Amino acid sequence: MEDIIKEKISADHLLYVSLKYTKTCDVIMNLLIRWKEMIDVSIDSILRQAKKKKKISSIPTNPVGKIESVKKLFAKDKNFLEVLKLYEMFKKIRELRCERIGEFRKNVNLKVFYQGKEININLEQLKIYSDQVEKFITSTKQFLTS
Repeated sequence: MEDIIKEKISADHLLYVSLKYTKTCDVIMNLLIRWKEMIDVSIDSILRQAKKKKKISSIPTNPVGKIESVKKLFAKDKNFLEVLKLYEMFKKIRELRCERIGEFRKNVNLKVFYQGKEININLEQLKIYSDQVEKFITSTKQFLTS
């Protein structure tokens, strides 16, 4: 849990401090990557705890298997599953085609093309993602401490 909190603190700093003053797409990209790292650590912790509780027989070695195992464990938590969908996009963010719009301005926007869709990642969207990630961490914490 300690590693998850460290990653969250770094991500919050990027969102609430760095982005406030720089307003660049690089900061948005770094924030998404930081969230990816935090979710990575969370998934590994969840799988270790689930194995300890004997909810799963073994921990998958491949990333897709890990995600599928966690999806089964949290099948009823809608927000958790939404964050896992975001996580799949965050994992590929460096390879995706992106357009930078309005850098250094109030309406900075990173336009990402993912699965045939155009996703606008702006300050409002980042706040929505942040709320979802916050709920994800709460669910993770409950699972790890129960």
